[in-house]
Amino acid sequence: MSSKRSLKEILDSEYVENSDSEVEEQNDDINEADESNEVVDPSFCIECKDMKTEILCKDCDEHFCVVCFEMLHRGGKRKFHEYMKIKTDNGKEDSNQSEQEQKTVQDSANGELNDNAQEETPNPQSIPENANSMNEKLLGILRGNAKFIPMRLSYDERHLLRLLEAALQVSEYTDRVDILSNRPKSKRIVDQLKEICSVLTGLVIASNLKIGKKLLEMRNFSDNAKWFQDVFEIGRRYKIMNPERMRDTYGKLCYMVMDSRLPQIEDHMEFHLFKPIQTVETFLTSRDVTDKNPMDLFDDTMIFYATSHISPVGKTRSYINKLIKQKEQAIETLASKYSSSLYSKDDIRQVLYSIGDYNAFVNMNRKPVMRMLERLEVFLQPEVETKYSIGIQYGRDGARLTHDHKRQWHYVQQSLTIWSIIQREMIHLWYIADSDLFDGSAYRLTSTGHGLNRIKPCPGIYREMHKILTECRSRTETWIGSSVVHLGDDAVPNALFFLDKYTQVPSILIPFDQTLLKINELVKNDPYILDYINKEYGSVDDLKLTILQDAFAHMFDGSGADNFYMSGSCIDGRLTSAWNHCNEIAKKKYFNIFLLTGFNGFNGSEGF
Repeated sequence: MSSKRSLKEILDSEYVENSDSEVEEQNDDINEADESNEVVDPSFCIECKDMKTEILCKDCDEHFCVVCFEMLHRGGKRKFHEYMKIKTDNGKEDSNQSEQEQKTVQDSANGELNDNAQEETPNPQSIPENANSMNEKLLGILRGNAKFIPMRLSYDERHLLRLLEAALQVSEYTDRVDILSNRPKSKRIVDQLKEICSVLTGLVIASNLKIGKKLLEMRNFSDNAKWFQDVFEIGRRYKIMNPERMRDTYGKLCYMVMDSRLPQIEDHMEFHLFKPIQTVETFLTSRDVTDKNPMDLFDDTMIFYATSHISPVGKTRSYINKLIKQKEQAIETLASKYSSSLYSKDDIRQVLYSIGDYNAFVNMNRKPVMRMLERLEVFLQPEVETKYSIGIQYGRDGARLTHDHKRQWHYVQQSLTIWSIIQREMIHLWYIADSDLFDGSAYRLTSTGHGLNRIKPCPGIYREMHKILTECRSRTETWIGSSVVHLGDDAVPNALFFLDKYTQVPSILIPFDQTLLKINELVKNDPYILDYINKEYGSVDDLKLTILQDAFAHMFDGSGADNFYMSGSCIDGRLTSAWNHCNEIAKKKYFNIFLLTGFNGFNGSEGF
């Protein structure tokens, strides 16, 4: 861990320190590089200044990583430069005088990264002894994640997605099915499922007569079962990586698939609408390969470069362009290396883009939570605790819990840690929820106090949440509040409600995070605003601490429910309390600062 940072550094920083307890966060060192004007370090590539030196070019007299070397020396006069490959087995360098040696380095530049590479002059203190094992761990994690990372939609699939969204927009499925009626529910479900299938068929005919004609040649919907399953799977797969989309229609889609799997409905329709989500692993193992196994992709360390998330924080435009070119070069290298007669280069590219989407998704949603955790550390300082106590008392300012400063600090730390882990595992939780929702078991329609809802057990999500709680407990000193996880009850009726709750965490924290990050830029560009802040709050840092104090105190004050057990301090109640705080944001004294920094609501562009 790095040395302790000052109050100002923590409040102003857009970076998050890596946690030694998590192997996944070690990958941040690969995903992000910091541009520096300091003296060049020969242990790092002279071009990208991020990767370890693996090749020394004698003519350029500069150190390069494999990817940058190949990119700069692929043509022109540089193609004939003499170079030396740096090894770690005996610390010696081999010249490329012979063709065999040249071929070895060229193969390495085409994707076979040397895991044991180190700098020309070995420095035991700067090179970790477990670098090899760390790469193996990261590759193992990536291979494990491939089981649930959804494939990015192709062009043809996006066309079907638009048709599905149009059909769902006009459907009144839940209004016709999830109601109290004298008419048998099974008949209502069958009628509505046939109606949505008819609408989809009509839309296909209108958009593509050739495909529509093939669908019409089949007399029954069951003859086109595979096509309908593909369409509904595309909608579910798209929603996983784009939780802010299909807000009004995704519930209908899930309930249609859920009902189609009920035994009595499936017998009548002669088919169901469920198809497992197509993941990276299922895509790469769906064809019988005879030459190249595409799963070997996860044994190649170049996949780190090809799927890294390029953050613009602290980088110039030219440097970002360099990183993008490096990433594109790595993608093309892997696509050429692992393509075969069954998997084209486009297929391998689509796999790499899908993993890259996953990395970007986790980074964008999790970093704000981790930055808030880092800012929370400031409130352990005695001078900050004295002036900005986050203690709460039952009945004061809407709080339903009573915590002194220290107890509230631990309570907030637990809550943010849980959210951080959930955001890391969010795609995995979507995959598990898919199994819980569409396993074909029955549900019961019950009034939960928020209308009629489908109450359905969530055994897979429940087990995973307890693993998350166990990990959270191992990271915190003590446990404050209730550890009840509401699933399949009045508070969280089914897995769909669970997913909807926790996809809101970034929507809650990102506006706070962005406001805190933009305050410095705001006062830099407008001295009048700086004068206002100094008069009203004392200083820019005091303003930030005021916002954080209010957030840490009342975003976690148990105001999410009426009693201790049902919510207040339970796992789900912490999130409900945070939403309650967001609903009151327009009444806060510092709300004008939010508006000045570009805040336009917690849901994106409308409302607060």
